Amino acid sequence: MEVVTIGRPHLDLTEPATILPAIERCRPDLVVSAAAYTAVDQAESEPEAAFAVNAFGAGAVAEAAACLEVPIVHISTDYVFDGSKPRSYAEGDTPAPLSVYGASKLAGESAVAEATPRHLILRTGWVYSPFGKNFVKTILRLAEEREDIAVVADQRGNPSSAIDLADAILDISARLTKSRQDAAFGLYHLAGSGVVSRADFARHALAASRAAGGPWAHVRDIATGGFPTPASRPANSSLSSAKFNATFGQAMPAWQGSVERTVRRLVESISSETS
Repeated sequence: MEVVTIGRPHLDLTEPATILPAIERCRPDLVVSAAAYTAVDQAESEPEAAFAVNAFGAGAVAEAAACLEVPIVHISTDYVFDGSKPRSYAEGDTPAPLSVYGASKLAGESAVAEATPRHLILRTGWVYSPFGKNFVKTILRLAEEREDIAVVADQRGNPSSAIDLADAILDISARLTKSRQDAAFGLYHLAGSGVVSRADFARHALAASRAAGGPWAHVRDIATGGFPTPASRPANSSLSSAKFNATFGQAMPAWQGSVERTVRRLVESISSETS
């Protein structure tokens, strides 16, 4: 299997004319649409930019996939929900986003579904990895700078490893490309197994860091109201992946082990940079 990555400037989601030619040059059997405007707070003051990428851009990628007669996997978010449900959200629950970011991603889901029936929309949440900007990397950086870190304790979700997500997509890719009418196409939730608060997520990452010889700090619980942000976050954005597990016969790993593996990679990277 050959994986080809494309992005700006050759493919710019805010420039629809670039999308089809860039994808067509790759002659793909499957398109994975993972790019997004993810600055949740900034989106509150830049709604046009968020919708340009997350809604219109996502729809244009799906239209290109339809034009090339290939399926598409589109990554969406847990932030399409308002967090009022006491249990984990299933695919049939009604979305009610609290933020511009969530609304733009929900609009993107609709655009992708309308563009092609051969779509697999995967909602996930609390994504982290050894790369880019994410919660785990931020917590480890803060632990290098201070002894005490305040983290909200009244938000719950599923920490999801980007590496685990990529593995799952690769595992099901053959099935998606074999049939034009596979009943598996549609909307799914796919997130790390297990639900945890933001504060306990941070504690686990820091404990893994200390065990690996990396930075550590004390985590102090605070309420969401004690850390005001421009965008509202759902108190509960946990997702049930039962439908995906049943359809494809596989489950995401428990979040704890995946966090530990990511933290070890990050600590090793920090050690190599300072040695």
